[in-house]
Amino acid sequence: MKRNLIVLGFAVLAFSSCKQFKKGEGDMQYIIHEDKDGPAIKEGDFIALHAIQKTEEDSVLQNSYDYDRPMFVAEQKSAFKGDIYGALAMLSEGDSATFKINLDSLQQKMNMPKPPNTKGKYMVFTFKIDKVIPKGKLADSIFQGKIDQFLKAEVQKAKNQEAGKISSYISSKDLKPTATPSGLNYVVESQGNGPKPVAGDTVKLNYTGRFLTGKVFDTSLPAVAKKEGSFNPMRPYEPMKVAVGSHATIPGFDEGLMLFSKGTKATLIIPSKLGWGEQGAQAIPPYMPVVFDIEVMDIIKPKPGAPAPAPEASAPQPATPAR
Repeated sequence: MKRNLIVLGFAVLAFSSCKQFKKGEGDMQYIIHEDKDGPAIKEGDFIALHAIQKTEEDSVLQNSYDYDRPMFVAEQKSAFKGDIYGALAMLSEGDSATFKINLDSLQQKMNMPKPPNTKGKYMVFTFKIDKVIPKGKLADSIFQGKIDQFLKAEVQKAKNQEAGKISSYISSKDLKPTATPSGLNYVVESQGNGPKPVAGDTVKLNYTGRFLTGKVFDTSLPAVAKKEGSFNPMRPYEPMKVAVGSHATIPGFDEGLMLFSKGTKATLIIPSKLGWGEQGAQAIPPYMPVVFDIEVMDIIKPKPGAPAPAPEASAPQPATPAR
């Protein structure tokens, strides 16, 4: 038994030593988690990667996994020794690693704002390299064609996987949603009273929009925004008013609002065909299903002869058709 404990102790020690940061160029420190065979990333290469950016206090600033899609980066010449591009140049396709990069240098040489609540010396980045398209000596047109082909395949993959991801989400949350003929799923948490809105009515509601990963992309609730670290003091956080049946919002949201009476709390699970579709919109990638938690605060009947209210800027707007 004692011998086994000694062997186990050596194993733990070896594992711990493997996880210690090593000295890189400049003031960089790094740990390589996975090292695949392949050429190192070079200036000009196209990179698809996942990235997590944190402070040394472990406060997450950005996480590409929240969006369920990789980020796309063009490798550039380093701005200083031991910067982000120097870190990426140590990796190849399939690799993953964590880097500590000097905060002051990032701020001075790359205009990256220093987080206000950190006392650490470093910003911490964890990268997972999904795909590298080498620029090499390829003509710009051929290189861009390879990138376009890859991006098109990524969009198709998102389209093919969407239904499965929605099913997995519903199963993982142990939900029992009601499905409408259009493909909208909804779950009523708390049933309200009174009539449901009809086309032309204005619904006053609070809402929180999330991706299936749980990442909040919009909310009318200040407490939620503060918890998510996305609070904007310049924005008014208050119930939103939406004229239902006017096609002023994404179809799934518009349809969902007509299902609930005043006082209802519900969750809408909206597939991309009823959301922002194949185009996406701003922070919404193509073929991205979304979830809205809503609470209907009031249903306002239109006054005779009054024009329909314009959609508020915070309403989930339909995607602008491509031109």
